[in-house]
Amino acid sequence: MLDGFKYLSRYFPDSEQVALVNLVNGILAESPLYRPTMPRSGKPFSVQMTNCGALGWLSDKAGGYRYQSTHPETGRPWPKIPDKLLALWEDVADWPGNPEACLINYYAVGAKLGSHVDGDEVETRAPVVSVSLGDDAVFHVGGLKRGDPKTRIVLKSGDVLILGGESRLAYHGIDKVNEGTSELLQNTGRINLTLRRVTALDKKE
Repeated sequence: MLDGFKYLSRYFPDSEQVALVNLVNGILAESPLYRPTMPRSGKPFSVQMTNCGALGWLSDKAGGYRYQSTHPETGRPWPKIPDKLLALWEDVADWPGNPEACLINYYAVGAKLGSHVDGDEVETRAPVVSVSLGDDAVFHVGGLKRGDPKTRIVLKSGDVLILGGESRLAYHGIDKVNEGTSELLQNTGRINLTLRRVTALDKKE
């Protein structure tokens, strides 16, 4: 395992998980889930997503992977990142700047996310902080090359992961979501919240 990778089991207890889901539902009412597509092929992701924060990550055939300040379907600015998630960042990120994006992924039955690197951000010195809510998921993390050996962890609701330091650009992904392993969400599935810093740190922050 690369230095800088941290796994915080059950960081959020049950009551705080419920509060987070309520916050997410409020975001979805303003910024609904959509299905991104792959840059070259236009093939749809199996994961649905949206964002909150000043910037949001998206992908489509026309523009590829990128960040922008508005929802690709509604054209409206993304909602603000909730204070509870900003407090999480302050507690675990060990980084002087604030996150600018929170990617919200929803994994329905059968959804997964292939091995990838979070490399579209300018400020890769800042960590990526991830929260799991809902059904268990089989997560893998490897090295800096796609073919490096992988470690697998079953992420449970309330768990937090941190990809920082050497692990910031490690390959990682979701192999499988184990349906029915949590009763947190009204519908079965998993929500993943990923806090990221995108632009270079301004020393004035």
